[in-house]
Amino acid sequence: MKTVQMTFNEDLVAEIDRIVKKLATTRSAFARRALQAAIDKLNEEEMERKHREGYARDPVKPGEFSDWESEHVWGD
Repeated sequence: MKTVQMTFNEDLVAEIDRIVKKLATTRSAFARRALQAAIDKLNEEEMERKHREGYARDPVKPGEFSDWESEHVWGD
């Protein structure tokens, strides 16, 4: 791992300290987890944006997925 120095305002540090104490973790572990969650969320939003743009450019045509409809029916 690489050490990174960051600057936060005092209120944010106090909130982080409160949370890490409650979670019995460290500031570093909490920051890693929070930053990874933020990155994952941004990546997901980017994929959703690309899907929206793709379907706006090339909308689903009537009957395009009708061959698969029988696959979604639950049997008795």
